[in-house]
Amino acid sequence: MKNLSSFASSLRSFFIFIVHTLIFHTNPFIQELGYLVTLSLLGVLPFFIFKLRDASKPTTMDLFFTSVSSVTVSSMSTVDMEIFSNTQLVFMTIMMFLGGEVFMSLLRMCVNYAKMSNARKSTVFPTEEVAKSCVEEDGIKGKCLLVLIWLVSGYLLVVNGLGFLCILIYVNVAQSVKKLLRSRSLNLETFAIFTTVSTFTNCGFLPTNEGMMVFIRNSGLLLLLIPQILMGNTLFPLCLRFLVWVLEKKTQKSEFMYLLKKPRNLGYDHLLSGIRCLYLGVTILAFTILQLLFFVSMEWRSNVLTGLDGGQKFVAALFQVINIRHSGENVVDFSVISQAFLVLSILMMYLPSYTSYIPIDDQETIEEKESTWKKNILFSNLTYLAIFVILICITERHKIKEDPLNFNILSITFEVVSAYGNVGLSMGYSCLNRIDTSSPCVDGWYGLAGKWSNGGKFLLILVMLFGKMKKYGFRGGRAWILE
Repeated sequence: MKNLSSFASSLRSFFIFIVHTLIFHTNPFIQELGYLVTLSLLGVLPFFIFKLRDASKPTTMDLFFTSVSSVTVSSMSTVDMEIFSNTQLVFMTIMMFLGGEVFMSLLRMCVNYAKMSNARKSTVFPTEEVAKSCVEEDGIKGKCLLVLIWLVSGYLLVVNGLGFLCILIYVNVAQSVKKLLRSRSLNLETFAIFTTVSTFTNCGFLPTNEGMMVFIRNSGLLLLLIPQILMGNTLFPLCLRFLVWVLEKKTQKSEFMYLLKKPRNLGYDHLLSGIRCLYLGVTILAFTILQLLFFVSMEWRSNVLTGLDGGQKFVAALFQVINIRHSGENVVDFSVISQAFLVLSILMMYLPSYTSYIPIDDQETIEEKESTWKKNILFSNLTYLAIFVILICITERHKIKEDPLNFNILSITFEVVSAYGNVGLSMGYSCLNRIDTSSPCVDGWYGLAGKWSNGGKFLLILVMLFGKMKKYGFRGGRAWILE
């Protein structure tokens, strides 16, 4: 009994040592990459433990691909979604929530708070005056960071909670949606929470094979999802700053004033200054209007929106162009979209969430920019994407030769950029486009990657992880250096 107690104590001490090392002595890049890989490996387990809904037998690579796609909130698919059971959909919901940017940013804040508290205890100051000044400053930062942690936690729970209730009410009231879900043996509550989390995290997965295409006539549902898409990604900094501003006006607390005046001091990437929020909002609006005008001019009378009235067409168009940036929920078939709009979509998917047109970066001088332009070219994310496209073209070279209409450079580039942007849109695969029709072929609703080799799928997994970690490479690759 004594030996068992000693072993338990040693195991506890070892666990504490590992956790302490990971938090205080590990580079943030390694921490986040390890977190994503660990979640991806754990996310595969429910696919093996619980039975699939039908008799299909996806490969281990497809299941791991789906797990990585859920954790990186990419929604790239190589299998139909309706093969997964209700329990498996619940686990996928958890994976998407844990991999969402708002939740992960909350974890990073908690780690930073722990590091700040630990540094405060171990720092030795030269004089009492310096110590007093530093302690006061650290105390203010610590209080503000703790307030921000609670604020983001509340935001995360309230927005997801309200979204779940709104969607659940809608699917119960809209008989067409309710009938459709029941005909496919989909639980209404599971559909509501899965769709809410997927939309807020900008993942793009849906329990239906066709995604949102099957709900293109349900304009009410599309309008409910649009605010969740924006509040969970591109407009999150604006919503957060507005919430802090409202609380400061109501409470007059110094912590909220500090958050408004010195947002950079806390190191939270999503808390931006007022002017940056303004530029970001204007940029998002400009991108949305540009895409909407382009989509309407190119597709309004095409087969993409056939059978819809004017109001349904406008809502569907607005929903689609908002999703192109990062969410990836599609209401139209991208295999029949005009190629000009596909090229524009590739550009929109490539741009980071918080892209904004600011005259000059106040943290980097013009001289610094001029001295590093060569590094930006050699080590830019675009360079890595080009390498991935080339490698995938090599792994899929036989299919490119035998099936050029489905496996063309545009469709492959679209797939790679979509994975990098963690969007999830795909041009898909059509049996009708095959030149050689001698072999049997069954169309599926999954993406083009579903027809790739295991080598191509593994490369796309790396692209999804690379895209999820792209914030470490914003400045021409210099942030990839582990300091």
